[in-house]
Amino acid sequence: MELAHSLLLNEDALAQITEAKRPVFIFEWLRFLDKVLVAANKVDVKEKQKKLVEQLTGLISSAPGPPTRKLLAKNLATLYSIGDTFTVFQTLDKCNDIIKSKDDTPAYLPTKLAAVACVGAFYEKMGRMLGSSFPDTINNLLKALKSAESQGRGEILLSLQKVLGGLGGAAASCHRDIYKNARSLLTDRSMAVRCAVAKCLLELQNEAVFMWTTELENVATLCFKALEGSNYGVRVSVAKLLGTVMATALLPKQAAVMRQNVKRATLEEVLELMATGFLRGGSGFLKSGGEMLKGGGSVSREVRVGVTQAYVVFVTTLGGQWLERNFATFLSHVLDLVSHPRATQTHVEAVYSRRCVSFMLRATLGGLLGEKAQIAAGKEICQAISKQMRAVEAVVNDISGENKAGAADVSASQHVMVCALKELGSLVQSLSATASPLIQEPSIGLLETVTSVLLHPSMAARLAAAWCLRCVAVALPYQLTPLLERCAERINSLKSSPEAVSGYSFAMAALLGGVHQCPLGIPHSKGKLVVSIAEDLLRTAAQNSRLSLQRTQAGWLLLGALMTLGPSLVRYHLPKMLLLWRNVFPRSQKELEAEKARGDAFTWQVTLEGRAGALCAMRSFVAHCPELLTEDVIRRLMTPIECAMTMMSHVPAIIKVHGAHLKASAAMVRLRLYDILALLPPKTYEGSFNALLRELVAEFTLTDNSANTTTSLLRSLCHYDDSVLMGSWLQETDHKCIEDQLQPNSASGSGALEHDPSSIYLRVPVGEAIQGPLPLGVSVIDASVALFGVVFPHVSFKHRLQMLDHFAECIKQAKGVRQQAVQLNIFTAVLSALKGLAENKSTLGPEEVRKTALALVMGALDNPNPILRCAAGEALGRMAQVVGEATFIARMAQTSFDKLKSARDVVSRTGHSLALGCLHRYVGGIGSGQHLKTSVSILLALAQDGSSHEVQTWALHSLALIVDSSGPMYRGYVEPTLSLVLTLLLTVPPSHTEVHQCLGRCLGALITTVGPELQGNGATISTIRSSCLVGCAIMQDHSDSLVQAAAISCLQQLHMFAPRHVNLSSLVPCLCVHLCSSHLLLRRAAVACLRQLAQREAAEVCEYAMSLAKRSGEHTTINLKITETGLEGVLFGMLDRETDRKLCSDIHDTLGHMLSSLAVEKLSHWLKLCKDVLAATTDVGAAVVIEVEKDEEDSEKKDEMDDDTMFTGLGEDDKSKPSVAPRWVTRVFAADCLCRIILLCENDKAHFDLAAARSAQAKNPKGDQLVLHLSDLIRMAFMAATDHSNQLRMAGLQALEDIIKKFASVPEPEFPGHVILEQYQANVGAALRPAFSPDTPSDITAKACQVCSTWIGSGVVSDLNDLRRVHNLLVSSLDKVQAGKGSSSQLYSESATTMEKLAVLKAWAEVYVVAMKIKKDAESKPAKPVRNGEDDEDDDDLGANVLPPDSLITLVQPELPSLSRLWLAMLRDYALLTLPAEFSSQLPPDGGAFYTPETIDTARLHYRSSWAPVLHAVALWLSSTGFGAGEDTDEVPSSLSRAPAIPQAPSSTTKTFKESVKDRMHLMLGVSIEFLCFPRPEEPMEHVMSCLRALFTLLEAPSAKIHIAEDQLLAVELLNVLHRLLLTRDPPAVQLQVIAVVQETIRAAQDHLQRQKAKEEGEKDSLPSLGEGGDTGELVPGKSLVFAAMELLVFVLVRHLPQLNARVKESPSHVPLRPQRLPEESARLVANTVSILAELPSLCSPAGSMTILPTVLFLITGVLREAAVKTADNSVPVTVSAALQGIKTIITSPLHACFMLTAITLFLLSASNELVGVTVLQKGCLDRFRNALNSRDPWVQARCYQLLLSVFQHSSRALSTPYIHALAPVMVEKLKAVERSRPGTAAELQAVQEGIRVLENLVGMGEEQNRVQLLALLVPTLVSYLLDENAIFSAPQVSIALHDFALQNLMRIGPLYPAAFKIVIGAAPELKIRLESAIRANQASSRAKAAARLAQPTVQAAPTIKLKTSFF
Repeated sequence: MELAHSLLLNEDALAQITEAKRPVFIFEWLRFLDKVLVAANKVDVKEKQKKLVEQLTGLISSAPGPPTRKLLAKNLATLYSIGDTFTVFQTLDKCNDIIKSKDDTPAYLPTKLAAVACVGAFYEKMGRMLGSSFPDTINNLLKALKSAESQGRGEILLSLQKVLGGLGGAAASCHRDIYKNARSLLTDRSMAVRCAVAKCLLELQNEAVFMWTTELENVATLCFKALEGSNYGVRVSVAKLLGTVMATALLPKQAAVMRQNVKRATLEEVLELMATGFLRGGSGFLKSGGEMLKGGGSVSREVRVGVTQAYVVFVTTLGGQWLERNFATFLSHVLDLVSHPRATQTHVEAVYSRRCVSFMLRATLGGLLGEKAQIAAGKEICQAISKQMRAVEAVVNDISGENKAGAADVSASQHVMVCALKELGSLVQSLSATASPLIQEPSIGLLETVTSVLLHPSMAARLAAAWCLRCVAVALPYQLTPLLERCAERINSLKSSPEAVSGYSFAMAALLGGVHQCPLGIPHSKGKLVVSIAEDLLRTAAQNSRLSLQRTQAGWLLLGALMTLGPSLVRYHLPKMLLLWRNVFPRSQKELEAEKARGDAFTWQVTLEGRAGALCAMRSFVAHCPELLTEDVIRRLMTPIECAMTMMSHVPAIIKVHGAHLKASAAMVRLRLYDILALLPPKTYEGSFNALLRELVAEFTLTDNSANTTTSLLRSLCHYDDSVLMGSWLQETDHKCIEDQLQPNSASGSGALEHDPSSIYLRVPVGEAIQGPLPLGVSVIDASVALFGVVFPHVSFKHRLQMLDHFAECIKQAKGVRQQAVQLNIFTAVLSALKGLAENKSTLGPEEVRKTALALVMGALDNPNPILRCAAGEALGRMAQVVGEATFIARMAQTSFDKLKSARDVVSRTGHSLALGCLHRYVGGIGSGQHLKTSVSILLALAQDGSSHEVQTWALHSLALIVDSSGPMYRGYVEPTLSLVLTLLLTVPPSHTEVHQCLGRCLGALITTVGPELQGNGATISTIRSSCLVGCAIMQDHSDSLVQAAAISCLQQLHMFAPRHVNLSSLVPCLCVHLCSSHLLLRRAAVACLRQLAQREAAEVCEYAMSLAKRSGEHTTINLKITETGLEGVLFGMLDRETDRKLCSDIHDTLGHMLSSLAVEKLSHWLKLCKDVLAATTDVGAAVVIEVEKDEEDSEKKDEMDDDTMFTGLGEDDKSKPSVAPRWVTRVFAADCLCRIILLCENDKAHFDLAAARSAQAKNPKGDQLVLHLSDLIRMAFMAATDHSNQLRMAGLQALEDIIKKFASVPEPEFPGHVILEQYQANVGAALRPAFSPDTPSDITAKACQVCSTWIGSGVVSDLNDLRRVHNLLVSSLDKVQAGKGSSSQLYSESATTMEKLAVLKAWAEVYVVAMKIKKDAESKPAKPVRNGEDDEDDDDLGANVLPPDSLITLVQPELPSLSRLWLAMLRDYALLTLPAEFSSQLPPDGGAFYTPETIDTARLHYRSSWAPVLHAVALWLSSTGFGAGEDTDEVPSSLSRAPAIPQAPSSTTKTFKESVKDRMHLMLGVSIEFLCFPRPEEPMEHVMSCLRALFTLLEAPSAKIHIAEDQLLAVELLNVLHRLLLTRDPPAVQLQVIAVVQETIRAAQDHLQRQKAKEEGEKDSLPSLGEGGDTGELVPGKSLVFAAMELLVFVLVRHLPQLNARVKESPSHVPLRPQRLPEESARLVANTVSILAELPSLCSPAGSMTILPTVLFLITGVLREAAVKTADNSVPVTVSAALQGIKTIITSPLHACFMLTAITLFLLSASNELVGVTVLQKGCLDRFRNALNSRDPWVQARCYQLLLSVFQHSSRALSTPYIHALAPVMVEKLKAVERSRPGTAAELQAVQEGIRVLENLVGMGEEQNRVQLLALLVPTLVSYLLDENAIFSAPQVSIALHDFALQNLMRIGPLYPAAFKIVIGAAPELKIRLESAIRANQASSRAKAAARLAQPTVQAAPTIKLKTSFF
C-alpha cells in the first residue's frame, strides 16, 4: 500500500501485483492524491499535470467501481481547478463521447458511469469557468437518461444535480428541459432513482422559479405519486423536496423574485395543497370526478407518512420565528386534517392519522420553539380545545335533535381532542416546571379546559384529557394532590353521569400512575380516599343499570392504579382487596354452572367487564408490589384466577346465546388472565396447564378467529442485529413513530390509549412519549404468545410433541394470507418457548420432540416472507442452544450445507445462509468450531453472487454473525474474508445499501477479531490494518447514512485497538459534520465515537473541530456552524434539540470527558460556555448558535452577481432561523458542569487564593485562575437557583454550596482581615430567599437549608444584621417543623415533610456546632483588653466589622430549648429506624416524631442523611448544659458561663436526673456505636467525623464520664468499635479524632479509679489490687479496657511506624529504613497515641501494670528511636517530646516507684560508662534507690533489692562501686532493724529475704581479705532473725518463716566460707549459742516437717522482664 503513496500512479508496482489487488491499489492511490493535491505546491502539480491527466483519464475506461469513479472524478476536477485548465475541454469532450457511446453491454457500463461522474464533478468544481459548453453537456446527459438502466439513471441524475449546483442561475435556459425529463422518473421502479430525482429537483428549485409558481401544483402531485409504494429513503428525499418547494413558494428567495416578477403563494394555498396529499394521496385534485368526494378508496399509508414528513420540512425550512407568528393558522390546519372524514375512515386509519398529526406538532413545536414561544403555543392549543369542547357541548345538549350533522362532528372532534391534548401534555412535560406560567395564568385556564374534556362523549378524548393531566402533574408535582382531590370531589358529586364517572376515574388513575415520576409523592391519605371511592363505585354499580358498566370499570381501574403506588401503601389495603377479588368470581364449581343459565346480554357484559377489571387490578398488584406476594397471598389470589380459567371454557356458549357483541369483553378477560399468569410463578397453576394451553394455542393459531390477526412480538423476539434483514432499523430513526405504521405485521404502530384504558396508569416504555397499547385483538394474541413462552418449559414432553404436531397441522390447513398469519403467530410462540427454555436452562426434550420441532422450523427457512425466514433462523439457533448436543448441531448444519450447495432460488439460499449464522451465534465458537470452515467457504461464495443482492445481504450478515461468535478461532480466515469485503465495497453499486451495511458489519467484526494485534508492525498485520482503513474510507464516502454510521463504528473499533493509526485530523471534522445529519443513527454513531476519542484525546478533538470551523468557509456543503465556542458549543446546542436517550447520554459523557481534561486549562472558555447556557433568555444572545447553512456562492460567482445582492433575501435572512435558547434540561447540565469545574480546580491551591492568582496572572497572562471568576460563579449559581425549573434550582443551590465551601476562607488581599465572599452577601441571601417560600417543593427547601447552614457556618458574614437575614429563613422553617405532623394543606407525601423537617434540624445542628466552636475558640484565646464600649450590652457598638465571638450563639440561643427537644426526638426516631428487621414489632405503631409508619422506608433514607450533625449538636448541648440538668425548668443560663451547670451537692440530684443521663447516654452511644460498627462505604466522611466529634464532646461532660466508667464493658465495646473503624477508614483526621475519643475514655476510667481509691483509702490492705489486673496481673481480652486500648493504640503506631513491628524486622524481605520525618498529621497522631499509652499503667493494679509496662516501654522507646530525626530548624519533633513526656509520666506515676527503678536499672545496665559516671545522674539515681529502700511499701523495697542486686553484680566495677559504697550501709541498717520489728505480712517477709540475698551476693563478690568484715555484717543479722525454742511455737507464721529462712542461709554460708565463718562466730559467743540452739531445735523437729519446709519455693533472684501479652 505504501507504494501507492506517490503523486503519479506507480505503474511498475501496479503491474507487479495480482489482478485482484489492483482495484484496491488504485483506490489507495486516488485517496492519497485527494489529500495531497490540495496541500501540494502548485508548481509541482503543474509540472506533472499532463502525465497525471493521462493516468486519470486512462482510469475512466478501465471500468472503475462506484467508490473509485467518485474519487477519480473528484481528483480530476481538483487537478484542473489547481493546475492549468488548457486541456479541460478535451477531457470533457472525451467524457461526453463515452456517454454518447452506443455500447450497452454490462462490461462497458462502469466506464460510462465514470464519465458521467467526471462531468458532474467538473461542473460542481468549476461551474461558470466552463463557460458555454453546458447546454451540450446537459442535452447529452438527458439523452443518455432516456435509454439508461437504473444504475445509469441514478448516476446521471446525480451529475445533473452537480451541474446545476455549479452553474447556479447561469443554467436557466436548460431548467425546463431538466425538469421535464426528470419529473417522469419520480415514479421510477427503482427507489434509488426516485431518491436521485428528488435530490436533483431540490437543486433545481433553488433557481427554477417556475417550480414553485406555475408548476407548484404539478410538483405536489408528482411528489404524492412518488410516495406511493416508496421506501424510507424515498420518503425522506421526496418530503424534503416537497417541503422545501412549498416553503419557497410561500417565502421565495428575494434574488429570484427580483429577476422575474412573481406572484407569491398564500399560506392557505400552500397548506391546502399539502392537505390534498394527506387526505387524498396521489390521485390528483378531484380530477377523477365525483367518486373522490364520496370518499371511495383510502390514501396509501406511505403517502400519508411522506406528506407528514414534508409538513415538518416545510415548517423547519421556514424557521422558528415564522412558526411562532403563524402557529394559530398552522395548528388549526393540522387539527382540521385529523377531523376530516377521509383521514378517519376506519378506527385504525384514524389512529394512524392522529399519529401523523401528533408527529407534525411534536417535531415542529418541540424542536423549533424556545420555552417562551412554547408557552404561547400551549395557550393556542388550549383555545383550540375549548373551542372544540364548546361545539361538542352544544351538540350534546341539543335535545330537540335538530342538529343531525352534529353527531358526526362529535366523533370527528374526538380525534382533534386526542391530538391537541397529547401535544399539550408533551409540551407541558418537556417544559417541566418552566410551564408554571402556562398553568397558573387564569386567562388561559388550562386545567379547567382539560378537565372539561373529561366529560366528552368519546372515550378516546376522555383518556387523552386524563393523560394530559398526568403530564401536568409530572411536570408540576405541586398540582398532583389538588388535582386528585378535585377529581375525587367531582366523581362524588357527578356520580349519576356515566361520562363523568368514566372521565374522572380515568383522570385519577392517570394521576396515580404519574406519582412514581414525582419523587415527593402524595399524602398517604389520598390512597385511602381512592380506595373508598373505588369501593363505593363497585358497591353502587348494580343500583343503576345506566351506570353499571362505567362504575364497574371505573372502580377496578382506580384499584389497579392504586397498586402502582407500591407496597408501602398497598399493604394497608391488601385484606380488603383480597376480599373484593374473591367476591367478583363465583365461589364454587356449582355456582359457576348455575350462573351460566342466568342473566341477559347486558348483565353478562357487566359481569365480564367486572371480572376483567378485577384481573387487571390483580395484575397491577403482582407487577407493582412483588414484596407483598407471600405464599399465602398467592394462594388467595389463585382462587379467583382458577375460577376465571374455568369460566373461559363456558364463555363461547354464552356468546352463542347472547350475541357476538360480548366477544370484546370476553377477549378482555382473556387478555387480563394471560397477563397476570405470565407474572406469577408457573408452579402455582400447573394443575390447569392443559386447559390453559388449549386456550393459548387456539388464541394464536386463530382457531376461533376469522380475522388474520398477527402478533406484534415477532420483531422483538428476533435478534436486534437482524434488523438489517427485516428493515426494523426504522425503529432507530427520527421518524420512528410514524414509520411504525408501515411495518408489515398487523396493527403495527396503531397503539392508542382507548385500546386499553388500564395503560393510562402504567409506566411509559423508555423512549415513548405516551402509552400506546395495541388493539385488543393483537394484544390478546401477544399476551397468549408471551404466556406460552412462560408455560412451555414446565410442560411434559408428551404435550410438547402434541402441540408441535398441532402447529404443523394448522399451517398445512390454512391457505394464502391466512397461512402466513398463522405461521407468523406459531413461529413467534415457538421462539417465545425456546427463549423460555434457554432462560430456564431446561432442554427441548427427547428425539421425537426435536424432530418435530426441527421439521417445523426447517419448513419455514424456505418461506417467501423474509420476516418468517428470520424467525426460522433465530428458532434454529435457539434450538441448537437448548439441545446443546454436537450431533444434533451437526445434523442441522449439514442440512443447510446440502441445501445451499444445490439450491438456486433466492429464498432458500437466504434462509439457509441465515440458519448457519444463527447456529454459530447461539452455540458460540467452541460448539460450532468443526463447521466453521465449511460455513465460511459457502458464505464467501454466496456473498460473491452479484446476480442477487438479497442473497449477498443475507450471506454477509451471516458471515458477520460467524466472525462475531467465533472470536479468535476465526483468525485464520481473516485475510480471505477481508479481501472479499474490500472487493465488494469497490464493486457493489451504492444503491444496494443493505449489502454495504452488512459489509460494514463484517468489517467491524473482523477488526474485533484481530483486536489488539492491530497495533503490530508485521507485514501481514500492516496489510490487514491498511485494508481495514481503506474499507472504512470507502464506507465513509458512501451516500447512505447507515453505511456511514457503520464506517464510523469500524473506525471507532480501530481507534480502540490501534489508536496511533487512526487519523484524527480527518476523522474529527467528518464526525462534526455528521452531528447535523438528519439521520439519528448517524448522529448516534458520531457522538459515540467522539465520546471514545474525548476520553483519551480531548484536546486534539477540540482543536481539529475548530480547524473545521476555519475551513468551513470553503465548503458550501457543510451545514454546521462551529463558532468560537467550538465543538463543546455544538454539543451543548445538540442537547436542546435531541430527544434520543442514548444520544443525550453520550453527549453528556463526551462533554464530561472534555471538561475533565480541558476545563482547568481553558477556564474562561468553559465558564463562558456554562454562563451562556445558564443566562439563556428567549432572545438569541451569546447563546450557542447553530444554523442551517445558507447557500453561499463561490467567490467566482460573487464577482458576476447582479444587483440582487443589495437586497437581503427574505428566506436567507439569519434572523428567520434563530436557534432556540437553551432549554432547562441543558441548563441543568450546565449547572452540573459548573460544579464539576470547581471540583476539578481543587488540586491547585492557586485557584482558591486571590493574591496567588493575581501574581500568577502577572507572570503568565494566559494562565487562568478560578478565583478571578468568582463573580461569574456566583452569578451563575444565582441564576440557576432562582430559575422556574426545580431541577435547575437544585443544581444552582448545589453550585452555591460548593462555591461557599471552597471560597469561604479566601482572604481579600486589599482589605486584610476580610474574605472575598463578603461582597456577595446580598446575592447569596437573594438566592436563598425564594427557596423558603411556602409553595416551594420540600426537596428544594431541604437543599436550601443545607446551603444556609453552610453559609452561616462559613464565617463569611461579619455583620450581625446580614447574618440575621439568612438566620430568619431558618427560624421561619423551624416554626414549620414545630407545627407538628398534621399540617393542614399537605401537597406531598409524608416522607417529603420528613425530609424537609430533618433538613431544617440538620441545618440548625450545623449552625449550632459552628457557633459553639467559635465560642470555644474565642474563650481559649487570651482576653482582649476591655474597651470603653464593652459594658454597653448593645452588639452594634462593638464596631460593625468585628463579629463578637458569641454573636452566633446568641442567635441560636433563643431556639435551643425547642431545638434540643426536637433533636433528641429525631435521634430517638433514628435509633428506632436503624433496628434490624426482626425488631420491627418494637417500632411505635403510629410512627415517630417526624415520620409516619406508612413512609418508613423512604424516611429511613432522610434520617440517614441528617442524623450525624444532629448527634454532634446534641452532644454539645448536653455537654454544655451538664446533660440538660436545668432543663426541666427551661432555665438556660443566659450568661452561658463556661462552667457546666452541674448540680453541686449530691443531695440535689434526683433519681430522675440520673436516669435521664443514663437514657441519653444510651441513646447517644447506641446511635454512635451502631453507626461506627459498620459505616456504609457510601456514608460521607463528614458523618464519621461528626459522630466521633459527638462522642468526644459527650465524654467531656462529667456525667458522661461517670456513666461510661461505671459500665466498663460499654467502654471496651466503644474502643473495639473504634479499632474496627480505624481498620476500614484511612484519613488522618478520622484517626486523630478516634484517638481523642480514646483519650477521653481513658480519662473517664482514671477518674473513676481515683474515686474508688479515695473510697477505699481506709482499708490499707486491699489497695494494691485496685485497678485492672488485680493481684494476678492478667488482662482478659473483651473485658479489659486496658487491653482494648492497647490493641487500638498499637495498631495506630504500627500503621504509621511499621518499623516498630518486630515481625516486620524479622521478615527476610525487610530492608532497614533510615528514620524519616513523619508527615505532620501522622506525627501529631503518633504523639497523641504515645501520651495515651503512657497513661495506661495508671489504670492497672501493680501486677497489671507489670503485665503491660514492658510493652508500653518497648513501644515508647521504639517511637523515640524512630522519630528522633534531626530537623532542619533543630526543633524537637512532636513525637519525640511526646515520647519523652510519656516516659516521664510512667516514671513519675505515684504508685510505681518500682517501675521507675526498673527503668533506672535498665538505663544503668545498658548505658555507656561516660553517661553512668555523670555526677548529677548518679546522685539522682542514688536518691531514687535510697527513697525506695526507705519506702513504707514492702513491695517497693523487695523490687528495689532485686534491682540493686543486678546493679551490684554489673561487670563494670566503675558502675557498681559507687552504688555499693553509697547504698550497702543503708541496706545493712535496714536489715538490722528487722530484729526489732519482725515482718508481719508475706510482702514484708519477701522484702527482707531479697535484702539478705543482696548481702549474700556482696559477700561472694568481695575479695578474700575483706570476706571476714563482710560476713561480720551478714551473719549477725541472720542470727538476729532466729527465734528461741520457746518462742518458736507461739510466733506468727510469717515470723517462723523468717526464722527458717535465716537458719537455712546460715547453714549454707558456713560450708561456703568455713575459715571466715569460724572467725566471725568465734568473735561473738552469743551468736554461737543462738545458732546452736536453733540447729538443735531444727533437728528435733520431725523429718516430714523438714521435708515440707525445704520444699518451700524460693523467690527467684534475678529480675526478669517478660512480655506477658503480645499486642502485635
